[in-house]
Amino acid sequence: MPWTQVYTPLGNLYLSALVAALPVVVLLGALAFLRFRAHNAALLGLGTALAIALVVYRMPPSMAFAASIYGALFGLFPIGWIVLSAIFVYDVTVHTGKFDLIRSSITGLASDRRIQAILIAFSFGAFMEGAAGFSAPVAICAAMLIGIGFKPLPAAGLSLIGNTAPVAFGALGTPLITLAAVTGLPVEDLSAIVGRQLPIFSLVIPFWLVVTMAGFRGMLGVWPACLVAGVSFAVPQYWVSNHFGPSLVDVISGVVSIIATVTLLRFWQPSTTWSFAHEPEAAARKSHAPSLSTRDAFVAWLPWLLLAVFVFAWGLASSPTAPKELKAAFNEVQLVKWPIPYLHKLVLRAPPVVPKATAESAEYTFNWLTATGTGLALSGVVSGLALGIKPFDLLRLFGRTIVRVRFSLLTIAAMLALGYTTRYAGSDATMGLAFASSGSLFAFFSPMLGWLGVALTGSDTASNVLFGNLQQITAHQVGMSPILAAAANSSGGVMGKMIDAQSIVVAGVATGQRGGEGDILRYVFFHSLALAALVGVLVYLQCYVFPGMIAIAH
Repeated sequence: MPWTQVYTPLGNLYLSALVAALPVVVLLGALAFLRFRAHNAALLGLGTALAIALVVYRMPPSMAFAASIYGALFGLFPIGWIVLSAIFVYDVTVHTGKFDLIRSSITGLASDRRIQAILIAFSFGAFMEGAAGFSAPVAICAAMLIGIGFKPLPAAGLSLIGNTAPVAFGALGTPLITLAAVTGLPVEDLSAIVGRQLPIFSLVIPFWLVVTMAGFRGMLGVWPACLVAGVSFAVPQYWVSNHFGPSLVDVISGVVSIIATVTLLRFWQPSTTWSFAHEPEAAARKSHAPSLSTRDAFVAWLPWLLLAVFVFAWGLASSPTAPKELKAAFNEVQLVKWPIPYLHKLVLRAPPVVPKATAESAEYTFNWLTATGTGLALSGVVSGLALGIKPFDLLRLFGRTIVRVRFSLLTIAAMLALGYTTRYAGSDATMGLAFASSGSLFAFFSPMLGWLGVALTGSDTASNVLFGNLQQITAHQVGMSPILAAAANSSGGVMGKMIDAQSIVVAGVATGQRGGEGDILRYVFFHSLALAALVGVLVYLQCYVFPGMIAIAH
């Protein structure tokens, strides 16, 4: 029997919103302040979410537990599969000794840690976000930074901060393509508006990244590299998003940023070379690094080159813009869908979150072939065999990787179970409606709503599904452009990516910090909140002060 969500179960919106926020408060508090291990904090947050769903929202128990199981399954596949496969690629390079050569090749370009962070955490991470999305860029970039000598905490934190501005166009534009499908707004218009917001932050993020690791004075020493990396990403990001749509924005912008920054380094180097306090002088590191031939450099980077090729190919095959014939052929071979018992089409979302009561779909999709994690895993297998690892040894190495990330997979499953429980119970919508009741200030809080959505779900795509319609409905009520409000959901959401539990766990796995997730959260939380607030200021200005910034000619 269908069950309709109620968004003010305690009779008052703000009191209901405070109670609805308890699972997130418990989760983040246990991580950041009580120093619980991530899987224990996630299970505690999940228990809180289930209790609130059952007791406060009066959700039928069968539906509440079905939602939790649905979320856990999604956490294991495709999210956990991405994490496991990305760490496997890293383990292949370490096992073969090629990471030492990678370290040498990067040191040959720039031994300055600030520039290495810009190249890997920002430029390369943006390319990976465009090709794969989800948690792949954080896992890969954090592992690479560890491999070249960064300590675990800055490697994780800097990868999370760098993986912000590209997120709205990630996974070949999937977040905005999904937002257009949910709201009925033109995807070209949404892409154009986001493309007039995020390039400003693409200019800022390289500077922000370096200030975080080296301070303001440290940033002044490499400002040309920050500027070139930011401008060479921001300009293509604006141009492609406004003239060609969202699908290839990050891929093109990331490649241009990498090429521009590497070209700059051939003509310019910082006057002083910055190192972490715990390591030897950069000059000593460089003098001990062997010179690499072109062949040695190619072999060293082979796993990551294959990874980029596989992930891009897999992204094209699974993209919403892929040819229907190609998708049909793939789906016939590998797509399996299971309606979740006691949940599928039984939970009704109600106005004002949606225009009319709508049954929520709950189908688990097992696309084993086109999943991003499969592309990552195959790149690890192919590169491992190419680098001389015997098949049995490769299988044993994969088994060791599974053992290493087992608790992290449990954590991801519990995190997603929490997110799905709040979504189907309707408590996420309660928090969204509290933001939406801010009147003319909604232009500022609109991106903050997207930020909350990503912090809850771990995905800009999921946040757009969650709050896209609410943004559009509220915009009509307060006299704001619905396209601007919907786009703001995605632009603000990117800043929540660095604090969502899924990303923090992935960063912890990639850097070997199981149990240190609270430290990572504390490292990035201020940056996430501050950048989200700046997006809110920008959207407010676009709405009321500079409306010409969002004028779209048809």
